[in-house]
Amino acid sequence: MAAQSKDDSGFRSLTVVEKRPIAREIWAFHLADANGGPLAAYTPGAHVAVVTPSGARRQYSLCGDGESPDHYELGIKAERPGRGASVSMIEQLEVGDTLLVSPPENTFPLDPASEYLFIAGGIGITPIRAMVRHLHARGEDNFQLIYCTRDREGAAFAEELESAPFADRVTIHHDGGDPDAVYDLWPFFETPGNALVYCCGPRPLMDDVHDMSGHWKSGRIRFEDFASDVEALRPDDRAFRVRHADSGEAFDIPADATILDTLRRHDQVLRSSCESGACGACRVELVAGEADHRDSVLEDRERGSNLMICVSRALSDELVLRW
Repeated sequence: MAAQSKDDSGFRSLTVVEKRPIAREIWAFHLADANGGPLAAYTPGAHVAVVTPSGARRQYSLCGDGESPDHYELGIKAERPGRGASVSMIEQLEVGDTLLVSPPENTFPLDPASEYLFIAGGIGITPIRAMVRHLHARGEDNFQLIYCTRDREGAAFAEELESAPFADRVTIHHDGGDPDAVYDLWPFFETPGNALVYCCGPRPLMDDVHDMSGHWKSGRIRFEDFASDVEALRPDDRAFRVRHADSGEAFDIPADATILDTLRRHDQVLRSSCESGACGACRVELVAGEADHRDSVLEDRERGSNLMICVSRALSDELVLRW
C-alpha cells in the first residue's frame, strides 16, 4: 500500500470486508473499520477519495445506504487502458487489506423535487443507485431511471434493479456498441418539465443530455463526472523532471505516472479533486519550461504561467513549478 502523505491527514484506514464481481470488469467493495468503529454518515450522491494500491488517489461514489452505515460500498470498474488506479483496486486488493479513505463529500446532492429523472451510463449507475434506493425507502416513488449500457454483462446491479420494488420505473437499455441503437432520450427533453434530472456516465452520454436540455431552466439538470476524455498518460510519453521553484528540490516524473501522483509519493502536500483535468483544483504556478497542457480548464492566456498537474506533462526536459 502507498505510504500516507501529509495531505492524507484527514483520511482513515478502512479494511476491505467484502469484494465481489457484479458485472464484467466491475467489482463491489465493502470497506469498514476493522474494530467496528462508526463511519461518518452521508447523503445520496456522496463520494470518498481513496488512496489506491497504485499510490494514486481516486474518487469513487458511495452506492449504499448512508444514514448510519456500518460499511462503505463502492462499485469500481477496471478502466483498461487507463492510469492503473482502478485496475490496482481490482487486481491487488483482497479481503482483509486496508486502504486510506477520506470522509464522505457530496458535490452531487439529491435535492427535494416533485419528480426525478435519473440517467445513468455504465459505472455511472453507482451514485444513481444510492439515490433511487433512498427515495424508495422514504416512500417517494416519483422517479424514473434509464440505465444505458453496452450489454447485459457490463451492467452493474442490473438484476437488483430489475427485481426491485420500483422495477416498473426502471428501464435498462443495451445498445451493443451500435451508435444507431442508443436509447432515444429526446422525448424526455423535448418539452421542458418540472423534473430534476441527474445524469452520470460516459462523456458522450452526458454531452448528449447537456445538448438536449439547453432549453430547460437553469439548475434542472445535474451532472456527476469523475472522469474525462483527457489522456493523462499516453504510450509515447517520456520521463522528465520537475523542480520546485523555491526549494530547488527536483523530482523525476516517470513516463507512466502523473506529476501529481509522483509528487504525492514524495510527501508533497498538494490539492486536487477530479484528477482528470476538469476542475482546476490542482493548479500550480509554471515558472519555467515548456508544458504539455492536457486539461480542459486553463484558458490560452493562462497556460504560460499555470499547469494542471493531474494530467499535464512536459515537452522540455524540466519544468520549474511552484506549489
